[in-house]
Amino acid sequence: MNTQANSPRLGTIQRNALIAAAAGGLGCVAGAILDPGRFFASYLFAFVFWCNLSLGFLGVTMLHHMTSGRWSFLIQRISEAGMRVLPVLALLFVPLFFGLDHLYPWVRHHEEPAIASRGEYLNVSFFIIRTVFYFLVWTGMAFLLSRWSHRQDAEADPRLTRSLRLLSAPGLIVYTLTATFAAVDWTMSLQPEWFSTIYGMLAVVGQVLAALAVAAIALRTLTASGPLADVVAPRPLNDLGNMILAFVVLWTYMSFSQFLIIWAGNLPEEIPWYVTRLGGEWRTVALVLIIFHFAVPFFLLLIRRNKRSLRMLALIAAGILLMRIVDVYWIVIPGALPQDAGVHWIDLAAFLAIGGVWVVTFIRQIRQVSLLPLHDPRFAVLTEPVGGEPA
Repeated sequence: MNTQANSPRLGTIQRNALIAAAAGGLGCVAGAILDPGRFFASYLFAFVFWCNLSLGFLGVTMLHHMTSGRWSFLIQRISEAGMRVLPVLALLFVPLFFGLDHLYPWVRHHEEPAIASRGEYLNVSFFIIRTVFYFLVWTGMAFLLSRWSHRQDAEADPRLTRSLRLLSAPGLIVYTLTATFAAVDWTMSLQPEWFSTIYGMLAVVGQVLAALAVAAIALRTLTASGPLADVVAPRPLNDLGNMILAFVVLWTYMSFSQFLIIWAGNLPEEIPWYVTRLGGEWRTVALVLIIFHFAVPFFLLLIRRNKRSLRMLALIAAGILLMRIVDVYWIVIPGALPQDAGVHWIDLAAFLAIGGVWVVTFIRQIRQVSLLPLHDPRFAVLTEPVGGEPA
């Protein structure tokens, strides 16, 4: 069975992404010269979204090795390709080191009492050390998971399956902890006087949800262009849709819990985060998130027919992915730019620059390997009943 991703369609997407990255890069240079404060805020928003995507794929890959579900075998190589973008993202973080004073009040006003009390944690040197540590840990786990998975294709060694599980069990814990601390460092500390104990886990849930959405879209693209057309069946698609539905509900539950607890407490150091994001034009954004990040996908994914159709599932996933972009924007921009700052052309430039690089690297990675783990002993057992189902 040939499951190599070599279709012309992927080449076209890759070329368009490269053009977008070049155009966005030029826009970023212009933005950094004309308005450095806005540039760094826009760049942080774009970076957080695309980095969250790769981190979500890292979590999905380890979840797959722990559960070995039929649905996760369909997107295993998509997930591995997504997490292998992390070394590139580590390099793309470097420009942010030069804009810390533009982004974070704890750099500009470290003498203020509310910030000084957190000085041992919120300082530039420790921030840089932690960020480097996060990427070393993430990249190391991604490297080992990919290497053992690819060796399994060549050697068909059952011991590699055990190694993948042994790494994934503690790896999920390490991923959750490091992603939580990264979310606190990169986005929650934009308003250092504010804190939420659920903030990190909410970020992790958003990462996995975005990754599952991209996986469904990529699966649709790869199926339409040939490589997976013979193996995608309704039952694993239904399971993938259920996973997306579960994370939509979990994201909504955690978001509402955070809002309810903070709003009910009505403490002056906590509610300003929501006051900013529920006032003015940001109120409309919040309403859009409630409707299109929860209500619409929730009801659409309750319909079994929608989950068993790859075309419909990919359309729902595209809507969820768009809302993930809106959610990250709603979190980052009001914190990085407390004044009334609407959508700016630099936002689009930064998003295209980083996103274009991400897509180019992702497609390059996905073309290098078979799209199915054909020699994984678990895959052979799980796919036996699927062959009779219509795609």
